[in-house]
Amino acid sequence: MNAFWNSFETLLGLSVEPGNLTFVQISLRGIIVFLVTLAAVRFGHKRSLSRKTPFDAVLLVILAAVLSRAINGSAAFFPTLGGSVVLVVLHRLFAFLTFYSHRFGILVKGRPDVIVRDGQCDVPMMWRNHVSTHDLDEDMRLSVHTDDDLSSIRVARVERSGDISFIKKQI
Repeated sequence: MNAFWNSFETLLGLSVEPGNLTFVQISLRGIIVFLVTLAAVRFGHKRSLSRKTPFDAVLLVILAAVLSRAINGSAAFFPTLGGSVVLVVLHRLFAFLTFYSHRFGILVKGRPDVIVRDGQCDVPMMWRNHVSTHDLDEDMRLSVHTDDDLSSIRVARVERSGDISFIKKQI
């Protein structure tokens, strides 16, 4: 068993300074990190890749930063992989808690803000969300497929993901 570990350690360059890692060692580390990350994200659920919420983006940014250190050797290989799995489990736990607790969901994900009501812009709320009238017009064209003025919109919200949703008035 000790001989196996020694060859594994040499193959991955686990006791080598980062600057002395070979192409093969970095490549093998990258393959292992890729497979572990794929398994962890699949465990974490598809939503971390499909949703564009800050809650999900934080996981992806931190995961990328942490795992890159495992590949380039600037952090211990196996503890870094383990820490990454812990981050995915924490994300999944938070997602579970937000499903069962609306208050926790607001704390973690925020709440939607109404920026248009009955065709009238709420300028302070638009300013708070950094949405200009040009942004509003663009999103209305892209999502509602209309170039009408806001008089045809009953409600527009900046959703928790940052997307703007529109509900047209009934005709």
